[in-house]
Amino acid sequence: MRTKILISLSAILAVGVTTPKLSAGAHEDHAAHAAVAYSRSVQQYSIPVLSLTDSDGRAVALRELLKTDKSVMVNFIFTSCSAICPVMAATFAQVQARLGTRRDRVRMISVTIDPNYDTPERLRDYARRFDARPDWHFLTGGQDAIRRVQEAFDAYRGNKENHVPLTILRTGAGAPWIRVEGLASPDQLLRELDRAGAT
Repeated sequence: MRTKILISLSAILAVGVTTPKLSAGAHEDHAAHAAVAYSRSVQQYSIPVLSLTDSDGRAVALRELLKTDKSVMVNFIFTSCSAICPVMAATFAQVQARLGTRRDRVRMISVTIDPNYDTPERLRDYARRFDARPDWHFLTGGQDAIRRVQEAFDAYRGNKENHVPLTILRTGAGAPWIRVEGLASPDQLLRELDRAGAT
């Protein structure tokens, strides 16, 4: 079942996180859409067996990273994006900040969709921009592996220019995935976690 919820983009852009490389034009582009809807649906995904690389250059087995009793939130970004990616990253940063003492119960994962450009070093710099805490993982990898991850979550759109705002979350291993399409605000993502019994 898909639920559509109306949100204000002005609330998202006022998340209170410094994003120094987010251009004024990007704010204007988003502000032009006074309000948008995000949709919520319950999904089942099959996670491929593959290895990615984290922002410290270490190999990470994706399936093992997702196999946790913690709640998990996944999004897809690329560091040279000046439109929706900084907004999505700022949203994750605010979610992490607002979790407070519950922060260690939620694992966040941002997967680049531009692995040729997004080296571990660039992802590490990007993570610092958003004050990412230890349980917010930034992943890159081979082009084929990154495409397989996107396809597994029905997020592949052919190229990075066509990507759409998407957050996928669940409350632990074996729980169904909640697919949130659109620019949900930090408070709305927290409510989705609560609604799914995460926190």
